Amino acid sequence: MIYLDHHATTPCDPRVLAAMLPWFTARFGNAGSVEHPFGRDAAEAVEEARDHVAQLIGATSSEIVFTSGATESNNLAIKGAARMAMTLGDPRRRIVTLATEHHAVLDCVADLAAEGFEPLVLPVGPSGLLDPAVLAEALRVPTLLVSIMAVNNEIGVVQDLSMLGAMVKAAGSAFHIDAAQGAGRIPLDVTAMQADLLSLSGHKMYGPKGVGALYVRRRPRMRLAPLMSGGGQERGLRPGTLPVPLIVAMGEAARLSQSEGPADARRMSRLGSRLLDRLRSEIPDLVLNGDATRRVPGNLNLTFPSGDSVSLMGAAPDLCVSTSSACTTTADGRVGASHVLTAIGLTVAQARRSLRIGLGRTTSDSDVDAAADMIVAAALHQDAAVARSAVD
Repeated sequence: MIYLDHHATTPCDPRVLAAMLPWFTARFGNAGSVEHPFGRDAAEAVEEARDHVAQLIGATSSEIVFTSGATESNNLAIKGAARMAMTLGDPRRRIVTLATEHHAVLDCVADLAAEGFEPLVLPVGPSGLLDPAVLAEALRVPTLLVSIMAVNNEIGVVQDLSMLGAMVKAAGSAFHIDAAQGAGRIPLDVTAMQADLLSLSGHKMYGPKGVGALYVRRRPRMRLAPLMSGGGQERGLRPGTLPVPLIVAMGEAARLSQSEGPADARRMSRLGSRLLDRLRSEIPDLVLNGDATRRVPGNLNLTFPSGDSVSLMGAAPDLCVSTSSACTTTADGRVGASHVLTAIGLTVAQARRSLRIGLGRTTSDSDVDAAADMIVAAALHQDAAVARSAVD
């Protein structure tokens, strides 16, 4: 099997696993039980992990709140900011986001309409990038919060967050960034991006599933209403006993991403170009979706000239790729047309002929070459089937 679906999840790095395992066994203390050595040991490990996560995004450790993942972080950021602002008497109700955001943001923003807020979903261009003039027009109305993802989870495009963040802050609005797909793939600096809130996910950067983090700016203070009530952990924003093994693992994943991310990016850029060149040489009219240059290395979202992506994957059973975000697949396994691809102008038929390929840290040259062989063979098989169907 060749795994090229690293935007859905990444394999846990063996070094991350090794760092995590002792905290399931001998070092099992509760980080809240600081009255004895077991608890203090766990608390110190949590703080070390918090520092590693902070360093990855240019924050301070006191600004990192651990969560169960980016979905929870997004909800805490957006709903928490909106509800706190309303409690404090802020009259602004507009919350702005993009049509290509993850559903964890889109659905969260939509939910707030029932609480009296005004969701505004902005279009993007065919490149998948936001036109600054569109944002400027939206900000003419007093806006409470703007949420824009760093890297799109389907087409891999990278928004100009420093420029957009400056516009948001000039308008006096709060700025949230969903950086789940950006951490370890692009440099992230909360100061340069002028972020107030930033969401991270452990399993998108070679850590385990079930842990994430939210950056919450302290100076000037960004105030949030918690989603849950409980014991006051994580500055009272995310109560509950801390999952020390998962947090230690996320810290190690962040440390590795900071040190190895640039080298990983260079290698994946080379491998991605190699794969795309091969596919283009064998499959006429293959289309790369999203901006060709402002994208993360290793992401290829491709529309094939005929057939459909589900059939193509069926013809290459040893290749693990996807048609769209794994988070939009229904419980019975059905996948609808990608809202990201239709938002950048593809028809439903074109979206259903598209595949998302995501290279990762463990992808090799031989993996790429074998994947190219499988995709080309599957595409030719599909073209032949379409031709036979037309004759019949």
